[in-house]
Parts: sequence; C-alpha cells; structure tokens
Amino acid sequence: MIVENPTNDDERGQVGIGTLIIFIAMVLVAAVAAGVLINTAGLLEASASDTASDSQAQVSNQITVVSAVGETDSNDEIQYLNFTVMKSAGSGDIDLGNTSVQYQSDDKAETLGFGTSGGANTFIVTATDSDTALTASDDIVLNDTDERKVITINLASGAVDDTLAEGEDATVKFVDQSGATTIYGVDVPNTVSGETYVSV
Repeated sequence: MIVENPTNDDERGQVGIGTLIIFIAMVLVAAVAAGVLINTAGLLEASASDTASDSQAQVSNQITVVSAVGETDSNDEIQYLNFTVMKSAGSGDIDLGNTSVQYQSDDKAETLGFGTSGGANTFIVTATDSDTALTASDDIVLNDTDERKVITINLASGAVDDTLAEGEDATVKFVDQSGATTIYGVDVPNTVSGETYVSV
C-alpha cells in the first residue's frame, strides 16, 4: 500500500531578521577586509619597487676617480687633494652638489659637503680647465661619461686640519646622492721635497 505525503506548494523557508543582519554584517566585513588587503598589496608593491630602484642605484651609480693629485704647502706637506672624477659607465646622473666626501686618516675623520669656498666642512668643485669654484647654480651634475670635474679638499681647513707629510696615507670616500660609495686610498710618496703637485 502506497501512502503519499501531502504537499503544500505554498510552503517557503523563512529567515529571521537577526540572521539577515548577521549575513549583511559578514558581507560588509568581507568587503572591508578585501579593501584592506588590496590597499596593503599596493603599498607593498610600491615599497618593493622603490627599494629595488634604490638598491640598483647604490650598485650602479659610482664616481670614478680618473686621477688624484696632491698640492704641497711651504713645508712640503700635502695641503690640497685634487680628484678628477667622472661618472662610471651605467651610472645615472651624479649631482656633486648632493655628494658628501668622507676623509679619514690616522689623526682625523671628517665628513665634508659641497661648498664654494673650501672652508670648514666643505669641498669645492671646479671644471678641469679652470680654478674657479663652481656654485650650485653652475653645472655640477655629471650627466655623461665624458664629463670631468675636479673635487678639491683643503686639508689645512679648520674642519680637517690634517696636512699629510711624506709617507703618510689617508682614505677618501665619495658618497653620491643615491648612497653609492667610492673609496680612494691616498698614499703620499716618501719624498716630495721641492714638488708642487704630487700624484697620490
């Protein structure tokens, strides 16, 4: 014997208002969380891109020292260090106005910034065919690998006050605007008597 259960086509599932509120709240929370995740991902991507660019600049941007000459004072000690510099192949533009020079010897350690007088805590920049110090309004940016500029440090200035005698040495570190570093070792010859300019 077959018994059929009666059906009612009018039966419908009903949800209480509390359940509906919880559902809407869950949707809103999910939307907010998705927005936060997207925003965070965008910030991380931008930060990673900036870090990669900075790292690349620190590796590729280099100042190359073409030649280094010391100028002696009346005591035959090196008073001025003149570095003829260029930008390395593959480097971006190097702004010498935003470059720092760190000088270190057995007696002194000083950091020098760009200046126009070569006074305390500064170095000057000149063109290779002139002794006139360049100013910030002049062209002190190395744009091409065939450009040369001369960076001069006065070792007798108040900040450094450390002229180099025969046989002494020092280290000069050039740090450009990207943080890339070039290190140059200065070695004074054992005999400089009577010489005005000495290769160091």
